[in-house]
Amino acid sequence: MRVILLILIGLSSLCFAEFSKQNGVVTDGDTKLEWQDEYSNGGNIKQTTWKSAIDYCEDLSLDGGGWRLPNIRELESLVDDSKYNPSINGVFEFTSSISDYWSSTTDTDTNRAWFVLFSYGKVSTYTKNNYSFVRCVREGE
Repeated sequence: MRVILLILIGLSSLCFAEFSKQNGVVTDGDTKLEWQDEYSNGGNIKQTTWKSAIDYCEDLSLDGGGWRLPNIRELESLVDDSKYNPSINGVFEFTSSISDYWSSTTDTDTNRAWFVLFSYGKVSTYTKNNYSFVRCVREGE
């Protein structure tokens, strides 16, 4: 199962999306997903445990709310393999390349969850009580 997931994740990175940004929200023109890229606390990206990351996204009121923590396929779709440190489209103003970003996807070991490290697009798992960065997503129009 893990091999199939990793293959699907790898294939999703072959697609290059068009992104646009307005009022701290980045829209992926291909998937129509909307991504948080505004941190009202002075640009400091939220860093927390996995459970708190889920709660943070559900409580986020940016641009009317409706946010959630992305699954690993959605988060990994942001990786731009042609870029490094961070390996993400330049329209995203706030991206830490020194730490990983939580996904909502739990590993087969339920004490771990999947993440993306945007320094070079690495996808792996981490124990849920560790601190990682958060980027929320919601369904677009």
